[in-house]
Amino acid sequence: MARQATTKGKTATRGRTATKVRAKPRAAVAPRAPATSGSSTGEGVGDAFIKLLQSPLAAELVAVAATAALAALAEHGFASGGNSRGKRAGKAVKEAGKAAAAAVGRRLGTEIEEIRKAATASKDGATT
Repeated sequence: MARQATTKGKTATRGRTATKVRAKPRAAVAPRAPATSGSSTGEGVGDAFIKLLQSPLAAELVAVAATAALAALAEHGFASGGNSRGKRAGKAVKEAGKAAAAAVGRRLGTEIEEIRKAATASKDGATT
């Protein structure tokens, strides 16, 4: 909602005086309480997200994605195509994104399989 420009006092326009209308003050909004992640320690969702970003797995995923994207860009750069330079650059970026997403997907799949194996081994060890 845009506010109208205001002036103090009256202004003269074509021989008559006119006053400008001041914008209505906005209603105060109460600050929201931080959302909790449901844990008993009272951690916020933002704190949990920051911890997730600082985890070694997230750092490894970023490294895998960057490596795959760089490899795709290099591969696309060495191949000479008949397309114009702008279209070739756009296509290279798109291919790099696809390669990065595929690499992250493969790495996450590997991590999930390792977690499942460890959970199964843990469960089997606990029952005996």
